[in-house]
Amino acid sequence: MKFETGSTAYIVESNRLIREVKIVKQSGDFYIIRFGTSGGIQVRSSRLFETAEAAESSIKKNNEPRKGHFPHSYLH
Repeated sequence: MKFETGSTAYIVESNRLIREVKIVKQSGDFYIIRFGTSGGIQVRSSRLFETAEAAESSIKKNNEPRKGHFPHSYLH
């Protein structure tokens, strides 16, 4: 997927938050994006989505409780 400089895209943060971003620059498979008026970061094109709905559908939904060992488990 290719984005034009100045266009809007969406990114998923922490596998739960969707943020709207502006494309600042492209270099190969990487894009520099800006969140609002503050600084920007560089991400791969695979992290960008054309719509908020597409970003939402990429979030891994897992309703099962996490399995594993937690520090408080060792106190009992």
